Amino acid sequence: MKEIETKDKPIDQNDSITRRQLKEQVQEYSGKLKDAKEEIEKVMKGQEKLILSIFRGFIGGGNVLLEGLPGLGKTVLCKTFAEICNLNFKRVQFTTDLLPSDIIGIQTYDKERGFEIQKGPIFSNLLLGDEINRAPPKVQSALLEAMEEKQVTLGKKTYRLEAPFMVMATQNPIEQAGTFPLPEAQMDRFMFKLSVGYPDYDAELQIIDKNMSSQKFEEFGIRNILSRYELIIMQKLRRRIHTETKIKNYILDLVNATRKPKEAGIKYGELINMGASPRATIAILLGSKSQALIKGRDYVTPADVKDVIHEVLRHRLYINFKAKMKNVTTDDIITEIINKTKIY
Repeated sequence: MKEIETKDKPIDQNDSITRRQLKEQVQEYSGKLKDAKEEIEKVMKGQEKLILSIFRGFIGGGNVLLEGLPGLGKTVLCKTFAEICNLNFKRVQFTTDLLPSDIIGIQTYDKERGFEIQKGPIFSNLLLGDEINRAPPKVQSALLEAMEEKQVTLGKKTYRLEAPFMVMATQNPIEQAGTFPLPEAQMDRFMFKLSVGYPDYDAELQIIDKNMSSQKFEEFGIRNILSRYELIIMQKLRRRIHTETKIKNYILDLVNATRKPKEAGIKYGELINMGASPRATIAILLGSKSQALIKGRDYVTPADVKDVIHEVLRHRLYINFKAKMKNVTTDDIITEIINKTKIY
């Protein structure tokens, strides 16, 4: 079988890989991910959980939505992640006058050369959609094919996007003027929705000191820890992470509780308008496997499931006006579901 070349050494991707080889490779890449996280923390202080969640999303082959107030470093985090992983990074600032062609590209005609394709910024490894909810739905939907199928159709031809590929998008949780809520189909294509919060006191003190001495991104001295090929290898290793039937049943019970909350004895069940789709079940499993790899294990535990379930479900549960009146969030409902669901 063909081997995938990495910076350090070739790693055999043969399907007949032994359990021992799998463990060794998982532990090796778990160590590299730890180094990569520490490198990102040179720029992003006090956001360890957020950084690990982005790695989980990338290893899981999904897309990530970052929600947080302005000035919390969401854009810098994406740029740092791309730098450390040696990814082709493109950024699109979403505005009300943005067109789909500004993202995917256009087909042009020249008298001498005929029809030509001018590829847009979506032809990258990591596309950052900044303030995605400022663009109208027609523009937002331009990302759907790329997010789900990793391909783009221009004219009559379909182009595969270079692996690995990921869309990261940001949005402001409180500003409503001039914004367009993301449609359900778009939201469901984000594997994770991550809440970006404030750093703690000591971390913010370090941020002040660091930014006073390093005002340009290049001055942080970020090193390339991983390559895009190694990310592909980690995605392949993730597929081989073992998941017992009991864990799969646990995941199914968690998701079914969002659809039939009354049967599951969920107190907040009356606040749920619509439960999670089968895509959520798949996302929880992929995220759990990615978390196991980050932890250096070749098998999934219930703790891995609990680590990712809020990120997977918080944008897939649709709550009614009663929830807002009672000041109950989707995270509150997910926490209750976790507490009420039996682990086999």
